[in-house]
Amino acid sequence: DFSVLLKGFCRLLNNPLIQTYLPGSCKKIGFYQELLILFWKFCDRNKKFLYYVLKSSEVLDLLVPILYFLNDAREDSSKIGIMHIGIFILLLLSGERNFGVRLNKPYVTRVPMNIPVFTGTHADLLIIVFHKIIISASQRMQPLYDCLLTIIVNISPYLKTLSMVSSNKLIHLLEAFSSSSFLFAASDNHHLVFFLLEAFNNLIQYQFDGNANLIYTIIRKRQIFFSLSNLPTDMPTIAKFSTKSSGFISSLKSSPDKSEKKRSLFQTHSRSNTDDESTSNGDKLQQSTTVNSSMVATLPETPSIHKMTERTLAASESLNSPPSQRSNINHETSANSSQASTPTSSNGGTVSNHNYSTDNGIWTPTSAWAQSWKGKLPLQTIMRLLQVLVPQVEKICMDRGLTDESEIIKFLRHGTLVGLLPIPHPILIRKYQPNSGTVMWFRTYTWGVIYLRNVEPPIWYDTDVKLFEIQRI
Repeated sequence: DFSVLLKGFCRLLNNPLIQTYLPGSCKKIGFYQELLILFWKFCDRNKKFLYYVLKSSEVLDLLVPILYFLNDAREDSSKIGIMHIGIFILLLLSGERNFGVRLNKPYVTRVPMNIPVFTGTHADLLIIVFHKIIISASQRMQPLYDCLLTIIVNISPYLKTLSMVSSNKLIHLLEAFSSSSFLFAASDNHHLVFFLLEAFNNLIQYQFDGNANLIYTIIRKRQIFFSLSNLPTDMPTIAKFSTKSSGFISSLKSSPDKSEKKRSLFQTHSRSNTDDESTSNGDKLQQSTTVNSSMVATLPETPSIHKMTERTLAASESLNSPPSQRSNINHETSANSSQASTPTSSNGGTVSNHNYSTDNGIWTPTSAWAQSWKGKLPLQTIMRLLQVLVPQVEKICMDRGLTDESEIIKFLRHGTLVGLLPIPHPILIRKYQPNSGTVMWFRTYTWGVIYLRNVEPPIWYDTDVKLFEIQRI
């Protein structure tokens, strides 16, 4: 039964990806939202089906169309719902080791997506699409940044090889998120830096041998880590950066017209309370006899990542790390260091902000707040890597006169850091856990889809819908 269900989901979700020589020879379906909702319900209600999906090689046949839908919907505000459900499904799958291991399969079937050309694995495809979502998404996508980076952190210990393209994308995200103007713009922006640093540490500690492209990119962009380590926390500097318009967008995109439109997006990491777009109550839509494609149902606030996930330790013995690195691990010490390097406290809450508010209630960063999380940045592993490898790379470049990056990558591929890095930290996996916020979100989203799909005949006539509103876009 599970096999029939999974093959059916894969066949239907891959329907828009089918390319034929004869135009119109393959009938296209249009109920992707309903399919994703049904798949989520199956995985959420039946854990045996979820484990069957994760053990099956066909899980990648689900991943590719989901990434296709995410990439297609990233700039369309009317498809914000399908963005959420696609990311929630990937968050659910990423909590299991089998999913991360499956991502190492080479990506050979080319899907028509507007992404850079690359040669690599399904993990590269996922990272490239996530990068594309972050740099070009609308304001309503901001609450999902934590989810996107959590997925990358969950799969990072199992990624054997990253391409140069995806390595550059990860470093690009860190460069943007670690800028002072972005870090001091909102009270929880620094959490994104913690997630990315944790992903880098996982790749270095557990998959160093196959990730020469990433190591080379880290060495080439080492100034980012030095700047982050020396981030100023004095009040004059904080005040200078916090009063500037967010430089995050300009660092992501060089186009001035688009950055002007999105400049205010990162002033706060929460959903805006005001909306200039015209809205009408849901019970007014039944007056229309046709579905207006420019209307969407409003959605509740996205739950925070700390409420959506629970933190568990993965079995590090199952990874392909050298035995010499896994031996003599003091789990108590490692657990303490891991706890200090995460943006959450031991009781599951967020790090104390030590902030204050002005008379009008606007959050303002302080020196105490910046120092409270700067000292917990997990930079030890990366700094040690740079301390060891940078002199070696500089020496070989001078001795051999190397100017081609392929020769440097070849040198790094045959290098080793066994015994030179800090004690490997335990792998921290953030698994999705059912919560009232997600349940409410899916209830609202499901009924919103049902409502907009059934305005003719007017079955909602003379009803008082209070769960959501209909919004013009």
